[in-house]
Amino acid sequence: MHDRVAKRLASNSPRNAFRAEDDSDQASHPVDIHVGQQLRIRRVHSNLSQTELGQKVGLSYQQVQKYESGKNRISASMLYEIANGLNVPVGFFFDGLPQPGSGEGATIAPEADERIAYLATSEGRRFVEEILRLPPKLRTRTLAVIRAIAGAEDKPEGD
Repeated sequence: MHDRVAKRLASNSPRNAFRAEDDSDQASHPVDIHVGQQLRIRRVHSNLSQTELGQKVGLSYQQVQKYESGKNRISASMLYEIANGLNVPVGFFFDGLPQPGSGEGATIAPEADERIAYLATSEGRRFVEEILRLPPKLRTRTLAVIRAIAGAEDKPEGD
């Protein structure tokens, strides 16, 4: 999915190019995906579940989930309500996007997307919290172990 999003973000094609030819298989617009990720980051940072946020603004947790994934576009009025529920300005959700009319295509590296998405999960947040509890020297050693494990997984078996 991130490759598809990155390709669409990198192109300056017309708005319709963001939609699949078959209406039953519509792709999400890159801005909707970005806004959804910002929503997820802020919700997790606020220690709210999707259900709790939904209750604050009159949505089901499934709808919050669809907004966060970018599958459903958030209306202006709902974005306003969500911003109030999370105590942020509406503009918060657009931070990181190029200014309209700047001639820049929206460019979000897929790796950055993946990292942001992981850090917005409860597992990602717990991971960072636990790493930060370690003394600096032990953090460095832990990173070396993680790199070794990741490197071992990249090699084919038998090597």
